[in-house]
Amino acid sequence: MATSSSTETCCSTTGGFSVEAVISVDERGQMVLPKDLRVRAGIKAGDKLALISWEKDGQVCCMSLVKTDALADMLKDFLGPMMQDMSAR
Repeated sequence: MATSSSTETCCSTTGGFSVEAVISVDERGQMVLPKDLRVRAGIKAGDKLALISWEKDGQVCCMSLVKTDALADMLKDFLGPMMQDMSAR
């Protein structure tokens, strides 16, 4: 897998994590991401986000939103070297 900083995603485990906001869910299940976070993340109307969840003991314990274009890049970085290795055999 590539380790240079040019191919490293922004979601690498070497980065820092912080609680950006506490948001509420309304009666229709909708949530609002704060404007300052949307601006910093470059999220605009119509953008697609992937919701990724982790389970522990059958319960979802953590969720993360990832821009779909960033997710596609992460998958290419992860799967690309494996596919090249397989095709070389």
